[in-house]
Amino acid sequence: MSSESTIEEALLVGEEGGDGDVSSGTRVSIDEALAEHAGEFGRWQLRHFVLVSSAWVLEAMHTMVIIFADREPAMWCPAGDGRCGDRCGVEAEAEASGWVWRESSSSSTVAEWGLVCGERYKVALVQALFFVGCMVGAGVFGQLSDSWLGRKGGLQVVCFLNAVFGLLTSMAPNYWVYTALRVLTGLSAGSIGLCAFVLANEPIGPSRRGVAGMSTFYFFSGGTAILAGVAAMFKSSWRLLYVVTSLPSLLYLVAVLPFVSESPRWYLVRGRAGDAMRVLCEIAATNGRRIPDGITLKLDDDDDDEPAADKQQQVAVEASLLDVLRWRTTRVRLVLSVLINLVCALVYYGLTLNVVNLKTDLYVSVVANAMAEMPAFLLTALLIDRFGRKPLSIATMLLSGVFCTIAGSLIVSSGVLRTACGVVGIFGMAATSNLLFVYTSELFPTVVRNSAMGCIAQATQMGAILAPLVVLLGDRLPFAVFGLSGIIGGLLVFYLPETMNMPFYDTMAGLEQGEKTTLDLQVK
Repeated sequence: MSSESTIEEALLVGEEGGDGDVSSGTRVSIDEALAEHAGEFGRWQLRHFVLVSSAWVLEAMHTMVIIFADREPAMWCPAGDGRCGDRCGVEAEAEASGWVWRESSSSSTVAEWGLVCGERYKVALVQALFFVGCMVGAGVFGQLSDSWLGRKGGLQVVCFLNAVFGLLTSMAPNYWVYTALRVLTGLSAGSIGLCAFVLANEPIGPSRRGVAGMSTFYFFSGGTAILAGVAAMFKSSWRLLYVVTSLPSLLYLVAVLPFVSESPRWYLVRGRAGDAMRVLCEIAATNGRRIPDGITLKLDDDDDDEPAADKQQQVAVEASLLDVLRWRTTRVRLVLSVLINLVCALVYYGLTLNVVNLKTDLYVSVVANAMAEMPAFLLTALLIDRFGRKPLSIATMLLSGVFCTIAGSLIVSSGVLRTACGVVGIFGMAATSNLLFVYTSELFPTVVRNSAMGCIAQATQMGAILAPLVVLLGDRLPFAVFGLSGIIGGLLVFYLPETMNMPFYDTMAGLEQGEKTTLDLQVK
């Protein structure tokens, strides 16, 4: 049977299921349909995963561009040799004493607007406000992508906004306009990874979801490394750098997203069983498999005798972030996830931005940090289905916390040793960041997954807001803060449940039923 005829039959089956006429067919959940019929991770999922996850490269560029655009170029004195010492006095004093920028004033925002000495706080301010925008946007687009906008629609909107605001940023006439545009960029940039992660992983079967999810951050780290190379090529103009890092969002919007499918899980909880079945049949056909006649889809809290359409419509109308807070199970999970992700982001972004305090080559340090992350992703991908999400999250957070504490202690006085400890610290926290995306997505059902993860992403951005402020504390103290944060985060993970080999629940009631069944089995 051809893939086209298979899809047409599935649409007819989906429409019958939507009318409640399912008594003669077999009703299965999406996890069951993937595992038993369509394939958990075949050619379709691989292609879809790569296309969608490529959006993480865009988030890396829009986020980390501040490291290079807001860098402080070296200053020198034509009358002698050396750098501008401690940068005493305002810019006018520097000019009066003969100090000038080694590079042109257009090389960075710091050079163009004189953000040194008494104005240096403005660099941390614009970086912090960018993450404020990310925090607000994550909540907004997390909710919208759970409701009428959808996962794919949310990704389309944020990519378009990223390109527009990024290009406008390159034309900012002064610091305050630049700051406002960075906040607007954050509104959309902070949601790219959220929308992309959920859209990429929801069509994957339960036994392959952990390893696939752990591969997501390769794209973010790769994007950071690419950015360092691009920034080195365009180091003479921060404005041109913003143009070059914004155009890929437009390219992704027109050349990649048209070939991406909406999540079948989102279709199902929105009461569109026919569309969900159509996507599953596309998956099966591409994977060389077939969904048998008579198969229809159900939500995980559906009774076999209850019409599916009525239940789906009820979920689509009533589910929201408020439901996460009403149900005790998800409320506890949300609070813990918020705290854990906050301290994780504080350490991760803090170590990334702290390269300015290491007195080493900026471009080499950024690439070294990005490269240090990739072995972490490989290691955790190999171990996630052997040891589980919870033990790995604890171990990686504590590893990062311990080495950051060592870097901030008095026993480490060498800048090279401090850099080495920082690399190990970012190795551990990058692994944790990736693990937490997989972990938290499995803690919440489909109907509120993006809303809950949007709230968690807001906490992540709060940690990112604090990171540049901590970096201002000097050479040693930031490491002490990052060390303590990593240790606290690792201890908090002890209170989360393990989710390995658990299904992607569709509804709040389905999650509660699954939890009750798990507890009953443990008691027995």
